[in-house]
Amino acid sequence: MEVSVMGSSQVNLGRNDLVCREVGNCSFTKSFNSNISSSSSSLKSSKLCIKLRSKSLNRFSLKASSCSQAEPLISKNNRETKTTDGGVKLFVGLPLDAVSSTNTINHARAIAVGLKALKLLGVDGIELPVWWGVVEKETRGKYDWTGYLALAEMIQKLGLKLHVSLCFHASQEAKIQLPEWVSQIGESDPSIFFKDQSGQHYKGSLSFAATDVPVLDGKTPVQVYKEFCESFKTAFSPFMGSTITGISVGLGPEGELRYPSHHNPSKMNNHQGAGEFQCYDKYMMSSLKQYAESNGNPLWGLGGPHDAPGYDQPPMRSNFFKENEGSWETTYGNFFLSWYSEQLISHGSRLLSLASETFHDVPISICGKVPLVHSWYKTRSHPSELTAGFYNTANRDGYVEVVEMFAKHSCQIILPGMDLSDPNESLSSPELLVAQITSCCRKHGVEILGQNSMVANVPNGFEQIKKKLSSEKEMNLFTYQRMGADFFSPEHFPAFTQFVRNLNQPELDSDDQPTKQEERIASNHLQMQAA
Repeated sequence: MEVSVMGSSQVNLGRNDLVCREVGNCSFTKSFNSNISSSSSSLKSSKLCIKLRSKSLNRFSLKASSCSQAEPLISKNNRETKTTDGGVKLFVGLPLDAVSSTNTINHARAIAVGLKALKLLGVDGIELPVWWGVVEKETRGKYDWTGYLALAEMIQKLGLKLHVSLCFHASQEAKIQLPEWVSQIGESDPSIFFKDQSGQHYKGSLSFAATDVPVLDGKTPVQVYKEFCESFKTAFSPFMGSTITGISVGLGPEGELRYPSHHNPSKMNNHQGAGEFQCYDKYMMSSLKQYAESNGNPLWGLGGPHDAPGYDQPPMRSNFFKENEGSWETTYGNFFLSWYSEQLISHGSRLLSLASETFHDVPISICGKVPLVHSWYKTRSHPSELTAGFYNTANRDGYVEVVEMFAKHSCQIILPGMDLSDPNESLSSPELLVAQITSCCRKHGVEILGQNSMVANVPNGFEQIKKKLSSEKEMNLFTYQRMGADFFSPEHFPAFTQFVRNLNQPELDSDDQPTKQEERIASNHLQMQAA
């Protein structure tokens, strides 16, 4: 059975110069594979018709088709739609695997059609993840930028801006590993990876304590990252400052400034655990030992907290995170949590410093991502934040040092979770945490770049994003994550279209509102057809 869904085929895009082109059929599967027919660039009218089609429950098609018969939706008096000047710039992220592990563009035609649709919709730019494990895959110092350069050229030709995320981590979702030569080093020296209290290694990124240790063929990770950035700068020099307007540097697991404290979700069972401290690899333990000796308590450097919970244990049942008289409030707790967070901040500072130094002479912004670790936020100890490396409790603002570090290097902070609302009857509070971090950034003059948490399944997500963007006047860029099957699905894309339209055109005069007849015309295209 073939299911066809028409999505908002007569959408008002809020711009008076848009054209409708037949750019062919584009199939989006769960892995975003493409199968597109030949394209035509004939100009037809000022409306973009988007057809979302599903040949199975897991397969969707995007079609931008000719619309010469379409009635204008809001131009009854030939008025131009009103747009805001100097508002929030909207970017959309490309799929994580836009460039494959073999350095070829995955679903190239699908991406081309999607980019054209987003351009016509009024999106300002695109975010592109660039993977260390793809570019410097086989040999240290041997870089291949082929796939990413092709995408940059595609984006440039459409007149879109580009934000590049330099990813120094692995991704299970995108099936991209660390460079092969790094993994080979890790096989003989697994201590370059994080290790938890049970001895399990996290091999998705390198240990923060090894940042300045020559563990990569005689070079430190910082030196290797810097050479990577310099090669990127040279290869993409024709795009710098014109097409490429921003670069984010990966600061840890999933590109975020945090420890991989939740890397073993299979052990979480039905509990919302706080994760585990990641301080047991050779280099972390060496650093802890030195820190303990310098503080006159050498016995405190023999290991992490003995009374901290495991992945599958509720944190409040452990003595370390206990609400009252927990170890986190003791002298030892302050000692350990101070060291643990300092390792995180020191690592982040080194990477932001190298990025600022490398790109200081090109007109682009530099930023890094700070996670929104909001679980257990309403408790006094904030256990999830502590295991992730943020020494933030009821007694201490743990984001001051983080924000000061970004301010020191004149870098912006990417903050995800702008689509999240506080759940009912829960100790989690994404809204309060966003408010805390944004307040701290405002005090220190650090600009925030917003992101959502996911594409689908967040109730009232678009409404929450609009609320955040309207309340945070300093935020001038928001990146919506990310293109793929879910993004272009008939359940999601019409809502995203309306979201973009509201950003460009917050209010309409009554004369500009669609008539009932026009609404019925549009509604008729939102139908399911069985074949």
